[in-house]
Amino acid sequence: MQKKGLYIKFRNLALSAITMSLSSFCVANDFAHNPQYDTFKYNAVQKYGVTAEQVDRAMLGARNLPNIINIMNRPGESKPWYAYRDMFLTEGTIQKGVRFKNQYADTLNRAEQEFGVPQAVILGILGVETGFGSNKGSFITRDALATLAFGFPRRAEYFQDELAALIAWTYKENYPVQSIVGSYAGAIGYPQFMPSNISKFGVDFDHNGHIDLRNSAVDAIGSIANYMVQHGWQRDQPIGFLARYTGSNPEQVIAKDLKQPTPYGILKDQGISPLNSAIKIDDLDLVNVIQLQDRQGPIYYITYPNYQVITEYNKSRLYATAVWLLGTEIASR
Repeated sequence: MQKKGLYIKFRNLALSAITMSLSSFCVANDFAHNPQYDTFKYNAVQKYGVTAEQVDRAMLGARNLPNIINIMNRPGESKPWYAYRDMFLTEGTIQKGVRFKNQYADTLNRAEQEFGVPQAVILGILGVETGFGSNKGSFITRDALATLAFGFPRRAEYFQDELAALIAWTYKENYPVQSIVGSYAGAIGYPQFMPSNISKFGVDFDHNGHIDLRNSAVDAIGSIANYMVQHGWQRDQPIGFLARYTGSNPEQVIAKDLKQPTPYGILKDQGISPLNSAIKIDDLDLVNVIQLQDRQGPIYYITYPNYQVITEYNKSRLYATAVWLLGTEIASR
């Protein structure tokens, strides 16, 4: 009877320990009881080859960060162009870019030669994204992505996939998932790649056997150039030109979809021409017209397909223009 009593006692202690462990797991993962959590876990297993147990382990300690939802609802791209421009085209950022350009001149030249992407574009992206690595973000990427995956319905599916990609990547590289930090939207490293893009477009440009976008500016330079090429960058083709509009109906000429350009001859007949009269554009060139709001009123640009490729990095035309102009200024110094 004494042995039976001891057995029951130890069994109850064991059950209690298991219950406490499960309870702490549920408390530690703010998203475990979300109705979409099981679907997220199933999709991660199916697409990325991780196990359900690995997903749960990676999510242990995940926290909801409500302030991220507030940030997402008031992005910088909602500003007018002149205010957005003043955030990035500053003398301080330009000088920082010049120093970065000089430090990595050989790498930038190599990327330009191999991929055909001008170093001005690479510099512009690095400047706008992280100030050349000075601001890579401080949010725990897992928590940022999970907050958006389960609390931002408009793009929940996208962020759930990025969260799954992050978990798979950290297991593959043997990184503690909670050690990865980045932007409020889950972007990582110098170039602010989303997790799924690291394996798709990342390049080991320093040839050390690892793609490290968090610590290697060299890998970041090669990876940005590769991203641009994979999204259609055209070697030795322009990005665009400042334009003059003399018509009376801007909506008629402003591009609604940058992926559907118009022959320049048609736009010319509607009142669009380069601001610099020395620039000659063939009537058959496929281009777009964009309008931005400056302090004195609207300004216009004639843009080529390479401008649209920049928007594959970020859909905002404000972003693409800031990248273009910032990089051009740095490259000219």
